[in-house]
Amino acid sequence: MTERDADEVRDERVEPAEETVLFYEPGACWWTVSYGPIACALILVAEMAAGATPHWFALTFCGALIAAFASVQVLAARTHVSVRLTPSALHQGAETVPLSAIREVLPEDGVGPLDAASLQGVSWDDADSWTDDEWKSARALGELSGVPRRRTGIGLRLREGGLAQAWAKDHRGLRAALTEALAARGGSAGANPAEGSGG
Repeated sequence: MTERDADEVRDERVEPAEETVLFYEPGACWWTVSYGPIACALILVAEMAAGATPHWFALTFCGALIAAFASVQVLAARTHVSVRLTPSALHQGAETVPLSAIREVLPEDGVGPLDAASLQGVSWDDADSWTDDEWKSARALGELSGVPRRRTGIGLRLREGGLAQAWAKDHRGLRAALTEALAARGGSAGANPAEGSGG
């Protein structure tokens, strides 16, 4: 291997520069791992204050076991339920969607108001079967089967066609940051009432 080849290999291994993070939710916090050990320590203190024989081994073992289980849960949540938005991509768990693939962020309460143009040629018998929120049944981004618990979905219309759901605990914060990021890229910031509502 020549010096030039070695330099090229080194250059390929260099990580890209960190992008500005516009929105972030970690999925879970590591400090929650301390709940079990703290509870066991409080029980130990209570036993000692009451003059009872402290259960050193049992409480230490339980505290370590609870911390181990909590660590697995926190790691899983940080892997599968974290949200990160940068100027170039939306990361939902282990799935990354380039912002260039997102056409628009759909309104929170449906695609938009019904007007005479959208009702033209439609029987009133069919009107009750419509849903303004078709994005709510769209595939949730990430590798989970749906929107994770305690998260709220956000409707997205993709450039390739179809709908998807982004999600976050602070869904309004993600919606605002995503709308702003798409506007900065020259994409559609929100649903355009003049466009059709089909997916």
